[in-house]
Amino acid sequence: MKILVINSGSSSIKFQLLDMESDQVLAGGVVAKIGEEGSYLKYRTIGEGIRKEVPIPSHREGFELAIKVLLDKDHGVIKDISEISAVGHRTVHGGDAFTKSTLITEEVIKKMEECIPLAPLHNPSNILGIQEAKKLLPGIPQVAVFDTSFHQTMPKKAYLYALPCDYYQKYHIRKYGFHGTSCRYVSQRAAAMLKRPLDQLKMIICHLGNGVTIDAVDRGKSVDTSMGLTPLEGPMMGTRSGDIDPGVVTFLSRELGLGIDSIDNLLNTESGLLGISGVSNDVREILEQADKDNDRCKLAIEMFAYRIKKYIGAYAAALGGIDALVFTAGIGENAHQIRSMVCKDLGFLGIVLDEERNQKMIGVEGFINGPDSRVAILVIPTDEERMIALDTLRIARESKGSHH
Repeated sequence: MKILVINSGSSSIKFQLLDMESDQVLAGGVVAKIGEEGSYLKYRTIGEGIRKEVPIPSHREGFELAIKVLLDKDHGVIKDISEISAVGHRTVHGGDAFTKSTLITEEVIKKMEECIPLAPLHNPSNILGIQEAKKLLPGIPQVAVFDTSFHQTMPKKAYLYALPCDYYQKYHIRKYGFHGTSCRYVSQRAAAMLKRPLDQLKMIICHLGNGVTIDAVDRGKSVDTSMGLTPLEGPMMGTRSGDIDPGVVTFLSRELGLGIDSIDNLLNTESGLLGISGVSNDVREILEQADKDNDRCKLAIEMFAYRIKKYIGAYAAALGGIDALVFTAGIGENAHQIRSMVCKDLGFLGIVLDEERNQKMIGVEGFINGPDSRVAILVIPTDEERMIALDTLRIARESKGSHH
């Protein structure tokens, strides 16, 4: 069975075609800068990669282009569209309406539309992607895999904000968390690597990319997570401030006369590593400059690691102990300096790093804990597409079964 995985953004569509029988990625790519100048298609198969600039006025053309290249006689990997058994869509926000991946129906799309206020940047383009895929691939099962659903196991004490209860009941204001598909994949991989049942493990997952999620996973279930109603809560990130005193917002408004959109922009796109370093939101560049004694870059890295460390301490307390600490996503998989700073002085929790192994473990799966560490420390490259494909395969099969 071949599964097409789609991640439809506001101006891009990422796609990947996976063969579930041979367990390999046949092809993947991105249609980028939709509706903008210089729009292009980037595409790769097992043997080759291509990039070409083409006008892509809308998501519809973007989708047609993706399907066309998969069928192309020179670069394609399928002969007929009917070879695609099902389509899995990465969907950002399912609110509290969706606790697991779901077969898409008109009713499901309606519920997703109701979640738009919770993710105004992401959900409309996710829905658009689903509608275009349904038109181009009629009759093929389509599955929504929600970034928020893994965290729906959090208890009320963890997900509610201490606001008057009406705000939750009427407007669904609460912590939702994100990167759930990544956290779920990584926690399952960690259990397999540890050769222990997932339902016996307490682990903390550090998904460190341009966005950062720290997740407390107790016996395979998310019990607390650092991102909130929006992806702005948590440790500092590439361009996001992470946790701040909410009073900062009223101060910026009252004292500096900033409007709500300006404040939103400041906290989401001008803060974090970029705001502190003044150089970049890219950890590689910041580390390079820090090595050249750039004080602001040094500070940015110190703040970044310090805030992650604080979350690890908090979640170790929430879990009542920890068996495994996992690093994943771009920074987590590749920046050994950050991992080292995060783990420093955590020996009292039983977290002891093997520095030599840590430095070698770049972008590959493996253990980086020292022999005397009570806690396993792992690096696991995340694979959200594979997780989406596995869910899609299972749900498509179930839906076929229920039709007979």
